[in-house]
Amino acid sequence: MPVCHSTNDIAAEIIQSGNNVFEGMVIITDNQTAGRGQRGNVWEASVGENLTFSLILKPNFLKASEQFKLNVAVSLGVLDCLSEYIDDDLKVKWSNDIYFQNQKMGGILIENTLQGYQIGFSVIGIGLNINQTQFPIPNATSLRNVTTNPLKYDLSDLLSELLACVEKNYLAVKNGDYEVLKERYLSNLFRINEFHHFRKNGQLFLGKIVGIDESGQLGIESDGLVEYYGFQEVAFVI
Repeated sequence: MPVCHSTNDIAAEIIQSGNNVFEGMVIITDNQTAGRGQRGNVWEASVGENLTFSLILKPNFLKASEQFKLNVAVSLGVLDCLSEYIDDDLKVKWSNDIYFQNQKMGGILIENTLQGYQIGFSVIGIGLNINQTQFPIPNATSLRNVTTNPLKYDLSDLLSELLACVEKNYLAVKNGDYEVLKERYLSNLFRINEFHHFRKNGQLFLGKIVGIDESGQLGIESDGLVEYYGFQEVAFVI
């Protein structure tokens, strides 16, 4: 669609209506006027320059407590797709951001509905900076900037490649290969095993990412102790 407020919201409305909803459905727009990111942040993108879409999945083979497995699969799918164009320095920033060096290339927002103790539907919102070359914030970049490509990328081709990569990793989770994906996720995790500053409750502290637990909480070692943090409990200092 040419313009919409939020592809995730539209996907959620389709699921709620129950009409013609199926796994693999994609809602994509050239202009998302109220896109959202993690922590309630606003996702902004130049009209027609980037990929902004939502994918509907039905991972009812996962328990509600296993929803971070989707984060891992989708993050790796995005990473796999972009790795065809970028050789090095491409990382997943916990939990769902895609970074090149210290600059953000994209973000993922996953919203789940539950059926008892299982996940019903999942809405996978993905925003990727592709052809945009100028940004209002200093730590953002795009595929075109990183590769210094003088020509614009074909967004339709990239979307097809990206969906194929996400599907491959999603099916790996479905087929019981999550531990393999988790190892790949950790090996591609932004700033793992390096000391950097973080912010907790408004206070800075120095810590080192050492891994994630089964629920996807981030393990940070500080002063010889490892503490695990949920999505809203700790922030990176970039």
